[in-house]
Amino acid sequence: MSDAQIFADRMLSLGLARVSEQAAIAAAKLIGCGDEKSADQAAVDAMRRQLNLLDIQGVVVIGEGERDEAPMLYIGEEVGSGNGPAVDIALDPLEGTTLTAKDMPNALAVIAMGPRGSMLHAPDVYMDKLAIGPGYPTDLLSLDMSPTERIETLAEAKGSRPEGVMVCVLERPRHQDLIAEIRATGARIRLITDGDVAGVIHCAEAAKTGIDMYMGSGGAPEGVLAAAALKCMGGQMWGRLIFRNDDERARARKAGIEDQDRIYRRDDMVTRDVIFAATGVTDGSIVKGARRDGDWLETETILMRSKSGSVRRLLYRQHNQ
Repeated sequence: MSDAQIFADRMLSLGLARVSEQAAIAAAKLIGCGDEKSADQAAVDAMRRQLNLLDIQGVVVIGEGERDEAPMLYIGEEVGSGNGPAVDIALDPLEGTTLTAKDMPNALAVIAMGPRGSMLHAPDVYMDKLAIGPGYPTDLLSLDMSPTERIETLAEAKGSRPEGVMVCVLERPRHQDLIAEIRATGARIRLITDGDVAGVIHCAEAAKTGIDMYMGSGGAPEGVLAAAALKCMGGQMWGRLIFRNDDERARARKAGIEDQDRIYRRDDMVTRDVIFAATGVTDGSIVKGARRDGDWLETETILMRSKSGSVRRLLYRQHNQ
């Protein structure tokens, strides 16, 4: 195998940061404009242009939907110069389109990259998700536990009572019973309106964010992106696909998923070393949002490698055009 065909994550990491930066900058110009579709399209276009400058043979395995549903960065699209290593790419050019349109916190441009065949090809269906941060025994929790059992088990591992546990949950009508059960234990809840990739990442920095656990259902593609982040930062995650109809089951089979009841651990969703970059579009608890400073536009990016466990925070400035 030639050097050009090896996944040199250290060499590619800065290039990946540039990809998320440009997507965030493009979306940031539409913060607060109330136009979700235009903000998303701007981020998609910018991310695709920057990806095609990288010397990779990239395939989008987590993207903007099936080929006939999205004109840019669809699942299966080939990106990059065609030279260099063969890689899987998971991305969400604008995770939090509503957050951007309404100028609400925690909108991100997110991308992860690993060697070809390293990421779960998750169909665009729901996934039941459970995540905690680093420092706990392996498989401390399980999706087969009730929410009450999860909270009591984590509280004991923390050396606290359930009242000392903070759970992040996506605010949706489908989570009404889940929210009621969590509160009945005495645990507290951080409700988020969108952006469950950020919600899962919060668990990895509990001392900073105050969030110990993520629970609830959300998009399966976002679950793979979150697993990539946790593989770099530490922490545990479990996911199980949820199917609402036969069409969704057929899409899963098309993606190569035969055991449709399988529980995926973090390292099942991302099996090999990965690099991950997220750039803030709006201000959040992970990174600051893009902001104008006179003639300049500044972004903050978190850039991580699972191989080394390195976490970098990068500030980037360019002329505000």
